[in-house]
Amino acid sequence: WFKLRGGRLNGFKFYRQVPIGPFVADFVHHGLKLIVEVDGATHSTADELAHDASRTRYLTQQGYRILRIWNHDVFKNLGDVMDHILFVLEEQATQQKL
Repeated sequence: WFKLRGGRLNGFKFYRQVPIGPFVADFVHHGLKLIVEVDGATHSTADELAHDASRTRYLTQQGYRILRIWNHDVFKNLGDVMDHILFVLEEQATQQKL
């Protein structure tokens, strides 16, 4: 969270634990409508995957793009994770300008 808050990622500002309809998104950039979800082992059973699919469907219908990151990657490859999030943010920003 420290790396995403306060505009630390090239000025892109995220909010944490944001309610959107019946769901709570881990991290949200409102202007670019990007949600970053950090998932762990609780997203692996058939029921959990079905819930995630329903949640993703709802959030994308609201105009959000969901970027899913695994906890393991955050702990082991934080630099790569941040680079990937930044790439997606810059891509979203460019598309909105078109």
